[in-house]
Amino acid sequence: MIRQITKDTAYDAVAPGDFLALIEPDRYNTRSTAFDKIIAASEDHFWDPLDKRYIDFTQTFDLENEPMLPEYLVPGLQTKLLDEKLKGKERTRFINEVARWMLSAILHGEQGALSLSASLCNILYDPGAQEYAANQAREEARHVTAFSRYIQARWGKPLPVGPTLGKLLAEMVNAPEVYKKIVGMQMLVEGLAMGAFATFFQKAKDPLLRKLTQLVMTDEAFHHKFGKIWADRTIPKLTAEEHQIVEDWAAECFQTLLFNLVSPEQMKEVYASFGLDWQEVMVAFLEVVTDDERRKRMQESADIFRVLIKTLLNAGIITERTRHIYATYVDMDELKREGDTMVGDAIAEEGIRFLKTINVKGAPVRLSAAAAE
Repeated sequence: MIRQITKDTAYDAVAPGDFLALIEPDRYNTRSTAFDKIIAASEDHFWDPLDKRYIDFTQTFDLENEPMLPEYLVPGLQTKLLDEKLKGKERTRFINEVARWMLSAILHGEQGALSLSASLCNILYDPGAQEYAANQAREEARHVTAFSRYIQARWGKPLPVGPTLGKLLAEMVNAPEVYKKIVGMQMLVEGLAMGAFATFFQKAKDPLLRKLTQLVMTDEAFHHKFGKIWADRTIPKLTAEEHQIVEDWAAECFQTLLFNLVSPEQMKEVYASFGLDWQEVMVAFLEVVTDDERRKRMQESADIFRVLIKTLLNAGIITERTRHIYATYVDMDELKREGDTMVGDAIAEEGIRFLKTINVKGAPVRLSAAAAE
């Protein structure tokens, strides 16, 4: 039996495959206005990854001689094992292969978001919510195109999805429960993505990657708002039992991602291409990737897990029951004091201003790095 934890009619759902429920005459007059502003704003952040006025994937980058990311963003290089074995151009190649793996994971996540948004179209009963989901599906589709083009331009093709991320994405896409889809994708995965995009925008040495992540963030900021509307209308009305179900599922997903997302087991193909045994790397990895190291990383505002925790906290999903899970790594009171402003908001806003110059006036301008300062 499907348990739909729905407290607002805007998020009511029908059973998957129950198309007849979606063509009942009375349904068409039940449209919620909750998503109208987000839908109307879609033109403000429209961009076409195949149009060079927005982004030009023919721009080159010297992968052989220039690392795409700073070394501290590549956990494996913090180990003595890899630090001693990888020197010179091999070290640069390793950094860039890790970047390839990270961006491949983002591409797979964007495909997950596209498929999940499409699945919401099949079950959301409210016409306004359904239109929003269709809008997001369109935007996620351009992200799939954009990241595919970027990876093709730099490496030829993406790497396979890591087992942990692949399993979690499949669970979210195939889940019949609306809360799993929204908490899982609009909060957990989108929260991770916003942190990752902000990090790439601020730290990546490839100008094309910086531009791509900013353009994607102009869309993702609105996707996050859909999840926030759900949280505002749903979380305060949950029974204690229902809240526990949502809270426990979110905590389980967080821990799964935290301990597995970038572990050597998930990146077997990358290590094998350098003649390294992932199990040997894992032993070295565990010596340096400690809770103390995680706490240090999560002090940075753009750290992906810090952004994820803040998203769940602001949504009201975290209570005293699970607070200790997250408090191991971040100061929860400090996160609360930061308010609703999310990392990447300023970057996205500057990106939207850039898009308006094209969409309204037809005269492109250069994206600046001002929002990264």
